[in-house]
Amino acid sequence: MGLEEGKHFSVKMPEGNKMGYVSILKEGLAYAAWLSVYGSGRQRELAAEFVKYILERAEEAGKEVCEKAQKIIEEGMSRSSLKLEGFEKEVEVDCRRYVVKVRGGEAVEEDRDSRKLLRIRITAEVGRVEGEHTIVNRVVREYTITFGRYGANNETRDVAYASAKTPGGREADAERFAAVIKALTGEEPWIYRMGNKIMMICGRKHLEGFRRFAELADAIERWLEETGR
Repeated sequence: MGLEEGKHFSVKMPEGNKMGYVSILKEGLAYAAWLSVYGSGRQRELAAEFVKYILERAEEAGKEVCEKAQKIIEEGMSRSSLKLEGFEKEVEVDCRRYVVKVRGGEAVEEDRDSRKLLRIRITAEVGRVEGEHTIVNRVVREYTITFGRYGANNETRDVAYASAKTPGGREADAERFAAVIKALTGEEPWIYRMGNKIMMICGRKHLEGFRRFAELADAIERWLEETGR
């Protein structure tokens, strides 16, 4: 299938009377699930058989293990399944409804202060929904989400700031920013206020959500591989 040792699975060779084993890592199962949809020819067939086998073993291990495996498989199959340009979704943020219409985006790697960062740029139109169908206060701007690796656990994290130079000021921009992130990832960012700053913080689950989009998936996978330990 093209799975790589260390990245997708690990191997423990037999020693003495002890059995050896192959451990499938989370990324390996997600990648196999992706191959079962987007692989070529025999690779796709093998991946589909492999995913079916893992699910059968997970069912034997119990409901909790099976649900965890299914979630990883679903996430893997969804990678690269969507396009940013033309993507549109209505979401609710802080009890207000917004319509997000994406015009385009990209993900690029950048080096800053000896740290490799992943910068995701999304151009979107965001409008608030009033009543049933009326959309007001439409604003088009580029939203930038920059991920890095931090701490002893090499945690994936982003901190983005709301802008005071957009219609409605920081508070309105923070809600629009949160709406964009939720529309694209399915998860709201954590929002913190510090003085006159409003911060949107994203984590690994948000990055996995961005990974569903074809324009971002390759750069995200490359960055995770290059910055992993």
